[in-house]
Amino acid sequence: MPFRHPTAASTPQEVEPRFQSLFRELESRLHTAGLSSDKWYLLAVSTIVAGPHPESADQLYRHLISREEHSTPRARQYLIRRLREALFKSTILVGVPKPIVAILSISRLEQEQDKDYTCTRESWQCNAFNHVRGMSWFKKVYAQNAASTIDIFSAHRDFEWLTKEITYGLFLSDMQVLGDIDTQMVVLPAIMSQNLKNPSHWHIRGTMRLGLSKEDMQAIWDCVRLVTEFFETPMDNVPFVDEVEPDV
Repeated sequence: MPFRHPTAASTPQEVEPRFQSLFRELESRLHTAGLSSDKWYLLAVSTIVAGPHPESADQLYRHLISREEHSTPRARQYLIRRLREALFKSTILVGVPKPIVAILSISRLEQEQDKDYTCTRESWQCNAFNHVRGMSWFKKVYAQNAASTIDIFSAHRDFEWLTKEITYGLFLSDMQVLGDIDTQMVVLPAIMSQNLKNPSHWHIRGTMRLGLSKEDMQAIWDCVRLVTEFFETPMDNVPFVDEVEPDV
């Protein structure tokens, strides 16, 4: 049956059953792999926003706020900061419109007492500090491949600048809300969901370099495929974990 986005639920607590099954399966698989309970929904939102139906982020939010651990305004504010940061970091990976659609679909469900009005990048500057922070994170992910990866832009220096100052400087190296593994739980699934061969290889490798085991990485890979199958999008160009492991 072709994928169809559900009609709007009458209350914030209602979740379309097949979405609920998907989210429970994602959580179960990552829990079994030993990843903490606040990781699975980052993978969920980043795969949703990279796919053809970013408005489905509302289903994830409904599912999350129905849970006991997100039953208070303070807990929901913490949750929305993490979801919002995941969507913000996704902007550099999937473009602006989809994350906007996703955050607005969530915003329509927020109760006033649950809203968080903070802003993480209002004082951001494209300066030396930004450059150092961005390149530090880039080198942590790319390690011995960092220089050769930057060199591929030697004849296209605007893309080198974009990588250093914006992709990593502004977006990915800011760890105020999401830490290193959290960030990769956004970056890698968003890239894999777009069925991109080389960037997927780089970030499977980079995520494992942060200390995740092969088993952890396989669980993440399988969960991303689960979501792409749910939305009926291909993932046949993404390398398998076994293919990438020798390069770690």
